[in-house]
Amino acid sequence: QVQLVESGGGLVQAGGSLRLSCAASGRTFNTMGWFRQAPGKEREFVAAIRWSDKSTYYVDSVKGRFTISRDNAKNTVYLQRDSLQLEDAAVYYCAARGSLGWSTYPSSYDYWGQGTQVTVSP
Repeated sequence: QVQLVESGGGLVQAGGSLRLSCAASGRTFNTMGWFRQAPGKEREFVAAIRWSDKSTYYVDSVKGRFTISRDNAKNTVYLQRDSLQLEDAAVYYCAARGSLGWSTYPSSYDYWGQGTQVTVSP
C-alpha cells in the first residue's frame, strides 16, 4: 500500500522558517513534489525533485526562499521554507509520480499525502 505522510506544519511568524517532511512508503517514485492550496484558491505547484539525480524545479515565487531535498535511505522528501510570507500560508501537500518528466499540474501526480496546514502570522 502506497502512503505519503506529511509532517512539520504549524504556526510561524512572517520572516521565519519551517521544514516540511513527506515520508513515502510502499514504493519509490521518480519524481516527488510539493503543492499548496490556500482557501478559495486552486492547488498550486511549489517544487519538485527527481529521485535519480536530485535535480529540482521551483515555481518562481519561491525561488531563493524554499529548498526541496530528499533522503533516499528514508524515502523522504523535505521542503525547507525560509523567509516565510503571509501569502505562503496554505495547506501543503506532498505528491508523487512515476514519470521522470517535470510537471506542475496536480493531475500529473499519482499519489498524494493528506496535507499539512501552515499558518503565517504577521
